[in-house]
Amino acid sequence: MIVYSQTEENYLKAIYKLSKLQPKGVSTKSIGDVLDIKSPTVSDMLKKLSDKKLIKYARYKGVALTKEGEIIALKIIRKHRLWETFLVEKFKFKWDEVHTIAEQLEHINSPELVNRLDEYLDFPQFDPHGDPIPDKNGKIIQRVEKTLDKIASGAEAMMVGVKDHSPKFLKYLESLRLNLGQKISVINIIDYDKSYVIKTEDESEKIISHQVCKNIIVKNEDE
Repeated sequence: MIVYSQTEENYLKAIYKLSKLQPKGVSTKSIGDVLDIKSPTVSDMLKKLSDKKLIKYARYKGVALTKEGEIIALKIIRKHRLWETFLVEKFKFKWDEVHTIAEQLEHINSPELVNRLDEYLDFPQFDPHGDPIPDKNGKIIQRVEKTLDKIASGAEAMMVGVKDHSPKFLKYLESLRLNLGQKISVINIIDYDKSYVIKTEDESEKIISHQVCKNIIVKNEDE
């Protein structure tokens, strides 16, 4: 079994996630921004990953994962999201506390441990933030991400995920008692700034900004 460094794994994971936003090729700058690394250092690592046949990289044309690179990225993402699920469900961490810990645990290189963890958690399909968890074969649930700002006034939807994983945002949602699985009714959309007046299952009304709505992933009740 080939073992890759944590830095290499972090690059592959970042490229995979960015490729969903930049399907024609991930820019060096965006990789550097996500990993907080300067461009010359990014270019050096991309050359190494290219030599190992994990990415396709042409200067000024963007970066794409090879099939092998994608397999590795999905394995890392699988571990990360399973560990987040474990930490929330079994150790009762809050959803804003688990990302950094899972970043450390995702580099444990034991397929058997990961498969047993998956079984122990009863094969969850989504992590505590609503992100799909790849299975042991790398298959991942694909869904159309509809955000709350796309829901019309008078409609109902269920909160199934978040786009912003920052602790600040997650704590804010928690303060509003907005959690995954929560049914949201849109009471009104304010013309001035497109803020949403919503009602949740506890019958309380809340006003949330358009920016917050853009970061809450929902699905219609019949989906």
